[in-house]
Amino acid sequence: MNKSRKRAVLLYMGIGAVTILLNVVAWNSTAFCDAYIKYVFPIWVNTYGRLTGLFPFSVGEILLVSGVLLVVFAAVLWLPLVLLRKGAAAKHWIFVLRAGIRRFYFFFAWVFLSVCVVMTLNCFLLYHASAFSENYFPEAEGISVTQDSFEELVAVRNFVVEECNRLSAEMERDEEGTILFHGDIGREAIASMRSLGKTYDQLDGYYPRPKPLAASDFFSQQYMCGYYFPFSMEANYNDVMYIMNKPAAICHELAHLRGYIFEDEANFIGFLACISSEDPFFVYSGYLSVLNYLDNDFYSAVGRDNEAYFAQTRILPQVVRDDVFVTDEEWERINGKALIDTEVVDKVSDTFTDTTLKVNGVRDGLKSYNRVVELLLQYYRAEVFGE
Repeated sequence: MNKSRKRAVLLYMGIGAVTILLNVVAWNSTAFCDAYIKYVFPIWVNTYGRLTGLFPFSVGEILLVSGVLLVVFAAVLWLPLVLLRKGAAAKHWIFVLRAGIRRFYFFFAWVFLSVCVVMTLNCFLLYHASAFSENYFPEAEGISVTQDSFEELVAVRNFVVEECNRLSAEMERDEEGTILFHGDIGREAIASMRSLGKTYDQLDGYYPRPKPLAASDFFSQQYMCGYYFPFSMEANYNDVMYIMNKPAAICHELAHLRGYIFEDEANFIGFLACISSEDPFFVYSGYLSVLNYLDNDFYSAVGRDNEAYFAQTRILPQVVRDDVFVTDEEWERINGKALIDTEVVDKVSDTFTDTTLKVNGVRDGLKSYNRVVELLLQYYRAEVFGE
């Protein structure tokens, strides 16, 4: 091994060791993660995030596809490398080809390490920081949805239903009943998040422009409203989903760029940003974004008793029609041209997401999305009920 290769190996091992150490420290020190999010994480958003924000398309989406292709190519190239080891080493072309393949794997190893570093800095460390509610309304911490807060659950659920019912009548619609919005959703979402940052300081700061996903059809098959790409510091959203999902989804993804990586917290922040807006369209999107979570928990809390359920404020049919992920027409188009069945894509996506969350210390995996109800009850107890 020559000196330059030896130095490269030592540098590689050093960076790898630091990356592992950062993860170990993060798992054992909330204070370290809090300080990192406050002082270091914004640097990546303000530098790299600004750079990728110059492009009109999703840089993260391109990097993701490139990464998949690179992994596939590396797997395919492994067989020739094994076979060439058994070939006649004296032949010059075999020597050259084998050397070329080894250079590729050297490059691949550095790409892999770079991904590990970026994911550590822009994702993994964030999982071990203090919770949103710990920082901003600790007096309401520890609410149990099923034990000591049934009356509050009913009150919050009914309030949200009433707001949805009221706002559904205020929306501008076309002749088919589809809600119309003539403004710039991305710009309004950023304005809403910045406004929220005046109350919750960690949300204050620069936000890159949200970008639609080119592969929105495929993300719809995963029932994904948006995506935060740690390796490009972008907030991306599904451009195929029904318009009422977009404000809350975009604010959700922007919340990740302020260091809030947990999905329930991002859901909650997206809700707060939308209902804080002066635009009824955004406010309606915010209430719709939490309606199902509250309604499902309420229905479970009354023992799935229909009589008890319907004794409370009823959701208007128009709200039910507005509270849809993708319209029937879009589903027909998506499934008509899909290469892989939606059910298969959704199952694989759920398994991957659930595993990723659990690996990062989120014990209940995908079920953590539902914890937004606890955050809502904590918020209303601290800010509205005044307890």
